[in-house]
Amino acid sequence: MRRALQEAQQAYDEGEIPIGAIVVCQDRIIARAHNLTETLHDVTAHAEMQAITAAANELGGKYLTDCTLYVTVEPCTMCAGALGWSQIPRIVYGCRDEKRGFSQYAPQALHPRCNITGGILEEECRQLMQDFFKSKR
Repeated sequence: MRRALQEAQQAYDEGEIPIGAIVVCQDRIIARAHNLTETLHDVTAHAEMQAITAAANELGGKYLTDCTLYVTVEPCTMCAGALGWSQIPRIVYGCRDEKRGFSQYAPQALHPRCNITGGILEEECRQLMQDFFKSKR
């Protein structure tokens, strides 16, 4: 999760919403990403979406069946749907997204066998988001 937080900090430094994601496969980081929605002018360029694409390219296939996603904020419904299609078996996130998190709006979007762990480095993840939005107001 610390590596995902580094990605989130990079997003913050670039003026992007500070969410970072890491994909690990067989104890090796195969993808790292952060939000690029402002840079790419693309509402779908969330950290998770970027990480899914990078991981699939690294593995040479669309399914991430032996991987774990670490992400600083609970995935939104769009990302949860993509993660479901990728068949990723484990997601670890930092803080909940009370406004747009999948657990409130689309709890069935993930693959049925996916294990979810939340609250890892929760305070650091939340603080980075709060600092970002305070700086924007």
